[in-house]
Amino acid sequence: MTVARSLLLFLLAAVAEIGGAWLVWQGVREHRGLLFVAAGILALAGYGFVAAFQPDPNFGRVLAAYGGVFVAGSLAWGVIVDRFRPDRYDLTGAAICLVGVAIIMYGPRGS
Repeated sequence: MTVARSLLLFLLAAVAEIGGAWLVWQGVREHRGLLFVAAGILALAGYGFVAAFQPDPNFGRVLAAYGGVFVAGSLAWGVIVDRFRPDRYDLTGAAICLVGVAIIMYGPRGS
């Protein structure tokens, strides 16, 4: 249950952070206005709160592992939202990052 909760929190954090950054990008770079920017700022703040609910008590570990989720999630966001087509190097890099997430967060720890 703890791993499932952690994975769900990583997914929610990725949607909040990547979505927030995308909204800011749209507001500034694509001239969609201040409402997009404001919504992006709120989503980015939400990311910080979601990350704080990870069951692991170590901020550095959680944030390091989340980096891999962010990499893979960013590529997935690009595919779904922006019709980006990742190449084999994008996909290989994302897979390596996700293996890193699994090792950092869920690897066996000695007492």
